[in-house]
Amino acid sequence: MANSRLYTPKPITDIFTADTDINRRNCRRTVPMKVLILGLGRTGTASMRAAMRELGYVDTYHMMSASIENPPDCLLWRDAFDAKYHNGPAFTRADWDQLLGHCQAVCDWPAVAFAPELIAAYPEAKIILTNRDVDSWHASTLKTVNWRVNDWELEKLKGWSWAASMYKPMLQEFFDCFFQGDFENKGKQIYTEHYENVRNIVKAMGPAGEGRLLECKITDGWEKLCDFLGEAIPKDRPFPKVNDNNDFIARSRWRNRCQTMNVVFRYICMLVGGALVYICLMRIWNML
Repeated sequence: MANSRLYTPKPITDIFTADTDINRRNCRRTVPMKVLILGLGRTGTASMRAAMRELGYVDTYHMMSASIENPPDCLLWRDAFDAKYHNGPAFTRADWDQLLGHCQAVCDWPAVAFAPELIAAYPEAKIILTNRDVDSWHASTLKTVNWRVNDWELEKLKGWSWAASMYKPMLQEFFDCFFQGDFENKGKQIYTEHYENVRNIVKAMGPAGEGRLLECKITDGWEKLCDFLGEAIPKDRPFPKVNDNNDFIARSRWRNRCQTMNVVFRYICMLVGGALVYICLMRIWNML
């Protein structure tokens, strides 16, 4: 597909970030998809990811899987957006297995934009909707992810950084498509419509949908989640609480710094390398 064909290997000079460089187009499903966590980002999805890992679900896909862990994933997500929103080639179960084949669960954006498609692709998977007061959710998202979409540093890095060149266009496309380019005014309505859409999809399954959907809040803790999944409650371990607004902003700014250092180091290496080549050539010339 058009975007994933743009894949380029990670520069060897990107030493200030720990990104992996996996081209998912070469991957296949290795573990079964068991859980689709389709509540919108900023409803506790990072905490839910940590909880799922605690319960042994390896791995649980999250926006961080693409944004800071394996940036080439962003290219496949853009293929998925092309298929759904721009009449591009179909994004099939085989494509989802390439992108998510290493995961037993998925949560957060951009996956939530494909709730109907993921439910259809993985009819055996259980479904969870993480809930939050819509006003609180909207305020949190404005301060974090919506801020990140409009982050001028990330926008500048897009033209220079290997990772940012893939992540920023995907993040922008998610907001342009899912939130119709106007999160501030349309976000709350789309939040409500998304949750109703997932509920209606499960209702339309009839008996096959019974017991397949859990609605919960992060404040519910372990019991409700573990009962739904049929897992033992972890002993003496509080339910995870991670990625609050301050964490998000601090991590994003540090990410910008590290990517900037990657870019600077790359050009330093080019200049030093060029200078060494010039010196060697001049010495050879003088020997002639």
